[in-house]
Amino acid sequence: MNHLLLTVTNTGSKDCVLVDYPALRFGAAQSVPPAVEESKPQAVVTLAPGESGYASVLLFAADGSGFAGYTAKTLDVYFNVKSPSAARPSLPAKGVYVDSSISVSYWQSDMGDALAW
Repeated sequence: MNHLLLTVTNTGSKDCVLVDYPALRFGAAQSVPPAVEESKPQAVVTLAPGESGYASVLLFAADGSGFAGYTAKTLDVYFNVKSPSAARPSLPAKGVYVDSSISVSYWQSDMGDALAW
């Protein structure tokens, strides 16, 4: 499987705004994956209490065209490139394979929109 779906849920009592796209750090990576510009929504994603937002991650090129691949066992998710702190969701015990073709979608309010990228 070469995709990952990130899901965030507003567990607070006020609206939450998801700006841009999540900044991701797989393992000890020194840079964040680029965003898929075509996935940029027309409006900022706003989540009411209890609502979820989504972003998809292309982990590696299915056709083998990527390079510098490695297996990451940890993932830090910053809600945008300016976030001071990160969430650390669980990855499979064996980790996930990523290569140079890695990319991430902008935050989406609809799961289907995120999965399209």
